[in-house]
Amino acid sequence: MGEGALNPMNRTSLTLMLAATMVASIGCSTKNYVRQQTTPLINKTNELDDMTAKNSKDIKDVDQRAQAGIQGVQARTAEVDQKAMAAGSEADKAQMAANGATQRVDALTNTVVNLDNYRPVVETAVHFGFNKDNLTKDAREAIDQLAASVATTKGYIITVEGATDSVGTSEYNYDLSQRRANAVIQYLAAEKSVPAYKIYLIGLGKDKPVETNKTRDGRAKNRRVDIRLMTNTGEGTTPAKAPSDQTPTATANPPSL
Repeated sequence: MGEGALNPMNRTSLTLMLAATMVASIGCSTKNYVRQQTTPLINKTNELDDMTAKNSKDIKDVDQRAQAGIQGVQARTAEVDQKAMAAGSEADKAQMAANGATQRVDALTNTVVNLDNYRPVVETAVHFGFNKDNLTKDAREAIDQLAASVATTKGYIITVEGATDSVGTSEYNYDLSQRRANAVIQYLAAEKSVPAYKIYLIGLGKDKPVETNKTRDGRAKNRRVDIRLMTNTGEGTTPAKAPSDQTPTATANPPSL
């Protein structure tokens, strides 16, 4: 055989090599194609994942801000409600105070109209310590002197007017003046058997001073209860003796401070 001739074995080997080369070439081409096609999809998926994560974070931030805003609005609403309730309560208190003042004025007016039919027989003033409503020994003795004329006085009533100095609020002083007047009334009822319907109570607070409230002595004289035994008839009465046609008066010195 000549040099250019190939034996069958060599041809087979060559064929196999060519086939392997072609398979390898086709395989590489396929991988490159797949890689080229899938890489943009993977990148796009990663971008979508990043956007989803960012959107979730933004949504969470917005939700937190919204919740904080809602809580702030709720807190301010509660504060406004509390202020409104407080304002309503203060308005109610003011109305009650106004109603109380009106009732006191009406009661005082009715009493004064009724008293126009009476004339005094005996009167006295008893005094109290600062912010006190208990009767002193001198006060009880002065009441005893006035009560001694009750048995000989027909058609009588007793007026009891409580008063204070100018220290303190008007409402507190009205209450204090009534407590002082009540102390006198209780003494008259318990110790002198004076019926309750015979007694008129008037709490004047600091509205009717007898002396200036600018001095210590004046304030002491204003801390008092004025008591008057009065009658609506001129018959059958035996007033206590008094000099020069003046209304008889029993006195009690103000307690020292």
